[in-house]
Amino acid sequence: MPEVRFYHLTRTPLDRVLPTLLEKTLERGKRAVVLAENEQQVQDLNALLWTYNDRSFLPHGSKAEGDGDRQPIWVTDVSEAPNGATYAFMIGAARLDDPGSFEMSALIFDGNSDHAVTRARESWKTYKDQDLEISYWQQNDRGGWEKKA
Repeated sequence: MPEVRFYHLTRTPLDRVLPTLLEKTLERGKRAVVLAENEQQVQDLNALLWTYNDRSFLPHGSKAEGDGDRQPIWVTDVSEAPNGATYAFMIGAARLDDPGSFEMSALIFDGNSDHAVTRARESWKTYKDQDLEISYWQQNDRGGWEKKA
């Protein structure tokens, strides 16, 4: 059954959380799509994935680079997966047309933003009505993840 995870950021910013999740994805031998809110965020995420760690990078691409079928991680602002991704990461207000078409989808949202929290709650209700396995993860005081639902 397709799974949708909600990651509620409370302590660690997206620019530190997303690379870690993508590293784990690649370690599992999976491909990922990262769905951004807009083209500017695509550009920002592209830059982040090249520079987040001075000893490594995450192999990725976007429509600017092309060759989507060759990219282990595809960063986009359109609900697509030209790389055959089985994992998807939705950032902020970005939403996939069909999260159930992925083995695992994750919605990552900033708990300090009322708008993001409201949008996440709306998405929870929508996905709950679909035949999807849903879980909710919140950061604890140490920055680790605790499953809350």
